[in-house]
Formats: sequence, C-alpha cells, structure tokens
Amino acid sequence: MSDLKDTIKSAMKDAMRAKDKPRLTTIRSIQAEIKRIEVDERIELDDARVLAVLDKMLKQRRDSISQFEAADRHDLADIEKAEVTVVQEFLPQALTEDEITDMVVQAIADTGADGMKDMGKVMGVLKAPMQGRANMGDVSKLIKAKLA
Repeated sequence: MSDLKDTIKSAMKDAMRAKDKPRLTTIRSIQAEIKRIEVDERIELDDARVLAVLDKMLKQRRDSISQFEAADRHDLADIEKAEVTVVQEFLPQALTEDEITDMVVQAIADTGADGMKDMGKVMGVLKAPMQGRANMGDVSKLIKAKLA
C-alpha cells in the first residue's frame, strides 16, 4: 500500500475518533474514488496516481465553488471550501509563483519550444513535477503567455 493511502486511512480513523463528520465525509469520498479506480482498472494505485486523484478532486471542488458562488449559494460554496481544505492536507506543499515561473521557463528552454505548437511538449514535461503542487490551468495560461 502506498504511503499516501496509509496517511489517508489514518486520517480517517482520527476523524472518526474526533467525531468530525464533515472531515470524515470528505476523507471517505477520497477513499471511495481511489477504491473505484482500483476496482475498475484492477490495479493498486501508487502515490503518483493517488496524487492525480486528489488533484482531480481539488479541481472539481474549485469548479463547484465558482458555480455555487455564481448562483449565490454561499452555503454550498462553504461546504466545498471546507472539502478543499481537507483534500489539500494530503497534497505536497504548493509551489510559489516564482517557482512555477522558473519551472516553466526551464521547461521551455529544455524542450526548445518556440511557439504555441510546442505547448503540449512543455505541459508534458511539467505535469509530473507539478502534479498536486500547482493549478495546471494557471500553469497553462503562463505557458501560453511565455510562448506568445
């Protein structure tokens, strides 16, 4: 079992002991998504794949927050924000703006990208090291700005 899955499992036990229902619900949804993928694909997820699952869940929550706020449903947006906080606990330390910019500049130099046609190459290089540490939508915008 991966270290990250062990961490999530122990966090669930802690939330159960503390009777923290909102946190427990979020952690259970994380475990359910991991289990769903393992059953569907008949594999044991490693830490990198678990990070990808967490990153996807974070993106879904952020999209929901923006939609709820646009619909003036702040009660639901607050629930989603609480879930974002719990999911982020299991992700590695987020990169700073400067670190992201440096990594993008380095990736552009390494791939020899000179236009928008090379954006896929740059994203391919950056996806693994930035997984769970940066919002890839923001990274994509930065790459477009640098390649334009």
